[in-house]
Amino acid sequence: MSQEAGAEQGRPGGTGRSVATLDEVDRRILDELAHDGRMSVRTLAERVHVSRTNAYARVERLLRDGVITGFAARVAPEPAGLGTSAYIALTIQQNSWREVSAELARVRYVEHVALLSGEHDVLALVRAPDNATLRDVVLDRVQNIAGVLSTRSWLVFEEFAGTRSPWE
Repeated sequence: MSQEAGAEQGRPGGTGRSVATLDEVDRRILDELAHDGRMSVRTLAERVHVSRTNAYARVERLLRDGVITGFAARVAPEPAGLGTSAYIALTIQQNSWREVSAELARVRYVEHVALLSGEHDVLALVRAPDNATLRDVVLDRVQNIAGVLSTRSWLVFEEFAGTRSPWE
């Protein structure tokens, strides 16, 4: 089935493809919820200038269509005991992505994983309590995954979230 056919039936298309057209109200709802996912529908409706019924229906549609995938707390790593962060670039054997990604999903302290194009195949964000734990994650866990040919690490000194939402 083509990606366009899946999109017509409300299912997500391929990576990098937009499925549903979001109008200005949808984008404002996404922006508000990205800043505070705990806000009430009443507050959301007031902020985006629609009725509560409209806001509720739109949030339900965005959930049903997979645009909103859930609600979560944003945790500050350092106060939560994860003071050492690093990006780990992996070079993997061709056609081993499914197996490597399944193993990476089981590695404690791996927060995010992305399949890439370019020099490296995979980029993983690792947040650990300290350098010794980070070393163990990289050298003992990640490098021993079948299909991983090599790794390269970049220690994170400081980070911040972007100040602009893509939904503004």
